[in-house]
Amino acid sequence: MKYLLDTAHLDDIRELSEYLPIAGVTSNPTIVKKEGAIPFFAHMREIRSIIGNLRPLHIQVTARDYDGMMRDADAVFRNVDEKVYIKVPVDFTGVKVIKALKRQGANVTATAVYGMDQAFMALEAGADCIAPYFNRMEALGVDAASVVGNIAGIINHYGYETEILAASFKQPAQIDRAILAGAHSVTVAPDVLRQIFAKKVVTEAVAAFADDWAGLYGSKTLAELGD
Repeated sequence: MKYLLDTAHLDDIRELSEYLPIAGVTSNPTIVKKEGAIPFFAHMREIRSIIGNLRPLHIQVTARDYDGMMRDADAVFRNVDEKVYIKVPVDFTGVKVIKALKRQGANVTATAVYGMDQAFMALEAGADCIAPYFNRMEALGVDAASVVGNIAGIINHYGYETEILAASFKQPAQIDRAILAGAHSVTVAPDVLRQIFAKKVVTEAVAAFADDWAGLYGSKTLAELGD
């Protein structure tokens, strides 16, 4: 079970990587748009410098045709590094791109997955990761947890080495459902990750502990009592 950050915001990546067990970073054109007209490849290299070479960085192609997507992938490899996971939407052309990139030995993430049929095709094409869109499926009335669970079952049954990288979350409860259904990892926006620790009951409990301690020892901490 791994948590990735679904963002290109450098300050969030620095802070959350310091505090939380962050396993990597994912991005897409919509996420990049939030950062404005950044120098794209320099920005991605900065993300790589923050997370290091051992944690995956996922960058999505922007072209719509086969040749264009392959050129996009080559540009990523040349301008960032060859360890990047190339995100490819699972449409008709995208499956061809996944096959071609895997023949080259590249790391590939199959994205924009809304159902098992796309996932199964991406598995056979050799994708390293499959990114089902959890919240977007639920918004369409699809049982996203069942989709993730069924994909996980097929991976286990046939021995695929592909991992499920569940994406598209609006609340922590969706993350829980995805993990319990069998997702190997989740990629989550910083604000949704922070919601995990913003529960009123938690903050009230921590405040009560602090008040009880202060009632006994004032402002002294445990460390100060030992001095």
